[in-house]
Amino acid sequence: MNPEPKPHRAGFVSIIGKPNVGKSTLMNVLVGERLSIITSKAQTTRHRIMGILNGDDFQLVYSDTPGIIQPKYELHSAMMSFVYASLEDADVILFVTDIYEKHDEEPVVERLRRAETPVIVLVNKIDQAEQVEVEAKLAYWREQLPNAAEVLAISALNALGTERVLELVLERLPEHPPYYPKDELTDKPERFFAAEMIREKIFKLYKKEVPYSCEVGVEEFKEDEKIIRIRATIYVERASQKGIIIGHKGEALKKVGTWAREEMEKFFGKQVFLETHVKVNENWRTDPKALSRFGYQ
Repeated sequence: MNPEPKPHRAGFVSIIGKPNVGKSTLMNVLVGERLSIITSKAQTTRHRIMGILNGDDFQLVYSDTPGIIQPKYELHSAMMSFVYASLEDADVILFVTDIYEKHDEEPVVERLRRAETPVIVLVNKIDQAEQVEVEAKLAYWREQLPNAAEVLAISALNALGTERVLELVLERLPEHPPYYPKDELTDKPERFFAAEMIREKIFKLYKKEVPYSCEVGVEEFKEDEKIIRIRATIYVERASQKGIIIGHKGEALKKVGTWAREEMEKFFGKQVFLETHVKVNENWRTDPKALSRFGYQ
């Protein structure tokens, strides 16, 4: 007799936590692809980005969400709506904190205490701490979230403990057919990732408030057998920021374009021709119409 085939499991796994605790690094490791922006600056993830991991008998749909913050303006409110929406439809919640966390996530912790969805707490960046500190953090979170399915120590950067995360998630997924075709990697279109790669380079090249005041729109994405032609606009809030983005004789913008193009060619696997422009869209972060156009509502 042939053994019974294993039931197929599928579900949505939301990765939540404060800015800069390593959520994007974790999702990229779990999915095995670089889908989310990773920089040392906080609040770089603005959208809910889904990464899909497929196996013969499972499909995991991970959601990388913006860091949990107290909203200061409309953009922040839109970002937080992505977080709370991901909690609503999750089959498993991965709550990521880190070894440095000051434990001021009380609003979301309160939601997690009431959650009927399985919650796995991940204490990240343990490679940067002594064992006694790690044990103290684990004990703290077991006390704070006694309903948590597990409290684990991990290092997303070094892929330490991440295989155990996958095992725990799979144990808690419901039996369900796949939600997406098995060859899909994400729910986002290619032009979304082109815009994110440009935005990532802006975060790496510029300082202070300027990167947070930028948004990127891809107006044209044309692909043929040998080359992808992309025309993108970088939107800023003030004319002074436009000058900073462009730089002396256009050198800064040229550097952003070169770095982004190199990243795109690795990601898409073919030659990319990238054209970038800079426009002022005053106070777009507080303008509902602009936020809607940029996909935040």
